[in-house]
Amino acid sequence: MISDDDLIALVRNYNPKTNEALIREAYAYGRDMHEGQLRHSGEPYFTHPVAVAAILTEQRLDDATIITALLHDTIEDTRASYADVTERFGEEVASLVDGVTKLTNLQLSSTETKQAENFRKLFMAMSRDLRVILVKLADRLHNMRTIRAMKTEKQAQKARETMDIYAPLAGRMGMQWMREELEDMAFRVLNPEGRSSIIRRFITLQKETGDVIHRITGDMRKELEKAGIEAEVFGRAKKPYSIWRKMQEKEVGFSRLSDIYGFRIITQSDMDCYRTLGAIHQRWSAVPGRFKDYVSQPKTNGYRSIHTTVSGRDGKRVEVQIRTRQMHDVAETGVAAHWSYRDGVRTQNPFAVDPAKWIASLTEQFETEEDHEDFLETVKLEMYSDQVFCFTPKGEVIKLPKGATPLDFAYAIHTRIGHACVGAKVDGLRVPLWTRVKNGQSVEIITAEGQTPQATWLDIATTGKARSAIRRALREQDRERFVRLGHELARAAFEHVGRKVSDKVIETAARNLRIPNANELLARLGSAEISTRAVVQAVYPDLVPEEGEEIDPARAVIGLQPGQSFRRGTCCQALPGERIVGITYRGEGVVVHKIDCDRLADFEDQTDRWLDLHWSEGNHAAGYVVTLDLTIGNDAGVLGRICTLIGQNKANISDLEFLDRKPDFYRLYANVELRDTEHAHSLLTALEAESDVAQVTRVQEETKIGARAENG
Repeated sequence: MISDDDLIALVRNYNPKTNEALIREAYAYGRDMHEGQLRHSGEPYFTHPVAVAAILTEQRLDDATIITALLHDTIEDTRASYADVTERFGEEVASLVDGVTKLTNLQLSSTETKQAENFRKLFMAMSRDLRVILVKLADRLHNMRTIRAMKTEKQAQKARETMDIYAPLAGRMGMQWMREELEDMAFRVLNPEGRSSIIRRFITLQKETGDVIHRITGDMRKELEKAGIEAEVFGRAKKPYSIWRKMQEKEVGFSRLSDIYGFRIITQSDMDCYRTLGAIHQRWSAVPGRFKDYVSQPKTNGYRSIHTTVSGRDGKRVEVQIRTRQMHDVAETGVAAHWSYRDGVRTQNPFAVDPAKWIASLTEQFETEEDHEDFLETVKLEMYSDQVFCFTPKGEVIKLPKGATPLDFAYAIHTRIGHACVGAKVDGLRVPLWTRVKNGQSVEIITAEGQTPQATWLDIATTGKARSAIRRALREQDRERFVRLGHELARAAFEHVGRKVSDKVIETAARNLRIPNANELLARLGSAEISTRAVVQAVYPDLVPEEGEEIDPARAVIGLQPGQSFRRGTCCQALPGERIVGITYRGEGVVVHKIDCDRLADFEDQTDRWLDLHWSEGNHAAGYVVTLDLTIGNDAGVLGRICTLIGQNKANISDLEFLDRKPDFYRLYANVELRDTEHAHSLLTALEAESDVAQVTRVQEETKIGARAENG
């Protein structure tokens, strides 16, 4: 374990003005609080907080952060209290320790709903003080370095959580070195065979090609000397997980993966970065599409560097990063550079971003998400995103994540532009909205008045901002549709009891049902959250019979002779609520028809067979089959959505028969089981309001025969 003197020496290397006494006191206090506690490895527990503090000294962090690392488990795991820490070390340190304690208790790998809520808490803690997450990341890094002492199942859980959450979060904060180390240690646990195979192939490659890194760094230094450029050149083989991920993404074997070496050139000035780029491209061939200029267009976390990939005469590709020393410091520590010290003062690095602004940009779109799964998806999209830079026709730069589309570009400009988007041009050529934009392209968005977001856009958009805006707009559109549908359902329901619907009637119903306003009532009615029966009863309780048990289907019709049975005619499929008559058949009972059924014309001269019937008053079971003739759009997921809509309206589909299939539409018969005419009207209105339904009607048997003849 590092002693207090050694830890203070590490801090003094970059901060000679450090408060040695306070760090020494925190060291002693933490050691006393953890006295007698052991880690899984059997070591004294306090070795862990000390190691975390040492990791943070590598980033040259301030005294408050180092002390927080020493105490980060005291409030949770010892007799120490918030008040005690505040009294000894001040409010700033106590608040940071408390923040780390709360993060430790978050189960970020739990169920999706709980995970999303815990992600909210994570970002809230980050927004209060980003140093909390810096300590937590260092804590996770040391735990992963010592993970072999844990039980096997615990190792797998921690490794998965690290791979899914902490590693990408470190990368998003600009701490690429930490991301790579976390990923590689998690990879060692989750796929030890895969990692071993990569290492074995590396060893074989080195035997075949010799020391490639030494040879290429030597060649680069010579080229820079020729050009009169002072710079440092470093080379390294990429981490096993980084190579494994490239193999998976590109679906190629190790032997075909060429850019497995990375080189870094650190120059004296911005101008030297571009001079170095020229010298490298003169000596080696640049690989098309593999150039990124993050110097002129920095990432949001402050990262600046020029990236290029070049290939030599042997065809081997290598990646080269070119940056200044100040850019390199930010690239190593990312957002943490804001708190870095050098020679006793906080480093005034011009490339270090303001943490408050950075966290505000990161959390802006999260705050608008109401749905847990939407929020979780947005967080993960943003954490994993790399960036591309595109231009508006006026030359303004728009930053987007890798894989973004013109639709994302439109929403990045303004939500209003995104909603009105009908097309796009990339570099002057019209392209589909699902096209992936690339670095340096000019994108022009074509808009149209009256355009509204489509549900299919969710499959096209990739950014959290765009997807959130589309979902909000679709929810609002659904609400408008539900209000219209609710009004139609209310009209039919009130007419059914001999009353007319009006604004005053709806307002009265809303007031009596304790619903905020008339529109909210109609929206709930249209979305089937409340029933038409409840709405009518709220205004005219005497006109609505009390709900009781469902009517026995065998006794659903009144007017039959004792012992007579009945069945519904398949020609007209009469429903409770419709006027009906019966036609008697010797030995077959009675067939029930609607009063306007065309088949009744066949019995005009047989009046002795007619019976005057009517349906029993009350609640009928949803067991009366009606055939619907549907014409729907031929798009992915449409049929599923229509079936779901029918189910949401409490109707069961007993049979589907496809009549016609065209590139742009389907025509089909759907047999649905309904209760009565009100149920049928409600379902038909809902289907007519659905944008994917071109036409829907109830059919007669003659219509069925005609349709089959046309298509058969």
